[in-house]
Amino acid sequence: QVQLVESGGGLVQAGGSLRLSCAASGRTFSSYSMGWFRQAPGKEREFVATISWSGGSTSYADSVKGRFTISRDNAKNTVYLRMNSLKPEDTAVYYCAAQLWGLGSTIKADYGSWGQGTQVTVSS
Repeated sequence: QVQLVESGGGLVQAGGSLRLSCAASGRTFSSYSMGWFRQAPGKEREFVATISWSGGSTSYADSVKGRFTISRDNAKNTVYLRMNSLKPEDTAVYYCAAQLWGLGSTIKADYGSWGQGTQVTVSS
């Protein structure tokens, strides 16, 4: 199992930017594809972005495409989510997740390890 710790959340005005980080420890980080999900109050946890173990393949939810960028640094055991042009509807708890030997997935059940989440609040 890999342990995941998110950071970088906070309060930002609409149109602003944030960069979330997810630090991994435990098994070999480069063996995992990584994903970001988010959960707003009263809603299901939803897919945001995913990146393959090498970083060569990424995928995004339509709602964030063109505004968010997922990246990873395997030397630092860290995956990032750069969020630009934030909107109030991006307000949620953001979670990172790890999928062993996967190529990246939009499906929650494909991920075996999850972080505790970091709150992102976008004010209008």
